[in-house]
This record gives sequence, structure tokens and C-alpha cells, in this order.
Amino acid sequence: MKITLTGSTGNITKPLAEILVAKGHEVKIISSNPDRAEEIKSLGAMPLIGSVSDTGFLKDAFTGADAIYTMVPPNFAAPKFRAYIKGIGENYAAAIKESGVKKVVNLSSVGADLPDGTGPIAGLHDVENIFAELNGVDVKHLRAGYFYINFLANIDMVKHANILGSNFGAGSKLVLVHPRNIAEVAAEVLESNFTGKTIQYVASDDESTPADVAKVLGTAVGKPALPWIEFSNEDAFNGMVGAGLPEEIAKNYVEMGDAIRSNKLFVDYYKNRPVLGNIKLKDFAAEFAAAYQN
Repeated sequence: MKITLTGSTGNITKPLAEILVAKGHEVKIISSNPDRAEEIKSLGAMPLIGSVSDTGFLKDAFTGADAIYTMVPPNFAAPKFRAYIKGIGENYAAAIKESGVKKVVNLSSVGADLPDGTGPIAGLHDVENIFAELNGVDVKHLRAGYFYINFLANIDMVKHANILGSNFGAGSKLVLVHPRNIAEVAAEVLESNFTGKTIQYVASDDESTPADVAKVLGTAVGKPALPWIEFSNEDAFNGMVGAGLPEEIAKNYVEMGDAIRSNKLFVDYYKNRPVLGNIKLKDFAAEFAAAYQN
């Protein structure tokens, strides 16, 4: 197959490319960074250097592909985060129409069934709706859980404050996923003859609470009594801004934390629970510990 991937050499796209190349597919990877070209070539893929904001570039990149994988790259400089995400979805949709691509695997998120109140995920809800209007195009949305690797951003908190926490409680439900498990599912779907507009949830662990996360990760770094602390929305916001996040992004992540705390984020997931990936919290703990030591 001829397959074009967005996402440069990120946490999902890189292992996805490795899987597809190993299976003999012709893979092209879109990246906005010319410095990634050699790394992309080293994966056995062809680099396509350009911006996902450029629909003309995207049309050319998608033309001739049997299938494409789309994801919205993060842009913490966006003045309106939801509008940015929706805008990239509109760019993809326009390029898909013009290029004639008929199979699209799109990275979405748990909670994308909800129209608002979910922070950045609301933008992915918009993207799903935009793709729903693509006539004659088969689309599979991969609604992924909360990335394990998000906890890597909390290493300084663990090191210096001896806590782990957010604006949701220790007993909250969590649906966790490793990017490599997402890559494995994406590869499988890209190779399949999926039809229509459908949703597939992707998760690695949906039985661990934040308290479990604190215990497992704390134990991995020699702090087995590491507590999970629930912050107020104000404290969570101030903490993120103090750590360097723009206010717009911090506001969105606080809202997502609210959706976790209320459990509304995962209601549809548990109605459509998937086969779980093989990378569990204890496996990620080894990655966390290695990053912690650096």
C-alpha cells in the first residue's frame, strides 16, 4: 500500500512508520521541520516537508495514497486552541476532497463524543464532525485514552514536591494508553478494508486510578509513598502557567481535568470498551524511572 502519515517523527507516527515499512508498505511522512528529513529517511520512509496549514501542500502529499493517517500536531502558541484544532481538521478535509483519498485513519480522543466541556478534546469533536461530511470517504476515528507519557511532564513535581497530582481526585477513573499501542492499532486499521464512518477506542489500561499511578510511578523512582493530590482548578491553572504553559493551554487542560473528575469523559468509552493494548502501567513505570534519572 501507499500510505501517507502526518505527525512527523512523534510518539505515534514514528513507531507506526516502523511497523508499516517492516510490512513492505510505501510510507511517506509529513513534517514541518526540515531537520526531521534524515530521520524519516532512516525509518525507510519518504519525507514530505511542509505545513498542515497549507492545503495545497496537503493535497499534493495525499494524492496517490491508498490511505492516510491524520493527527492534529500540538501548537501551544495558538491563541484559541479549539479553533486551531478545528482549523487543521478543515485543512485536512479540504485536501482529502481534492486529492481523492478514500481511506482515512484519524487520531481522536476519548471524550470526543462530547461537544464541549472537555478542553482540547472539544476540538477533536469538531474534527470528527468535519470528517463526517466527507462523501465517499471511509474514516476510522481512533479515540485514544490519556497518554501515559503525559506523566513525564510531572517529573519535577515528583522530584521537588514529592507529590503527583492534578485537578481530579485519587479515586477518579482513568483510561490510559501508550503511544506504541496506538501505533499498533493504527497500522492494523490502515491495512484493513474498513468502510463507513466509524469509531474505535484505543487503551492500554482502564482499571488504574490516579492513586495507582502515584504508587506505581513513585515505587519505580524510590518513593513508594508518593501521594496523589487533588488540586483546585485555580491551583492547577496557576501551576501550569508557572511551569511555562500559555494561559490558553492551561485553561484547556484544567477543563479536561474537570471532565475527568466528573467522569463524563469516559462514559461512552465504557459502553464500547476495546481489547486493551499490552503495555500496562507497570511497564510504563520503567520508562518514567529512566526519564526521572536524566
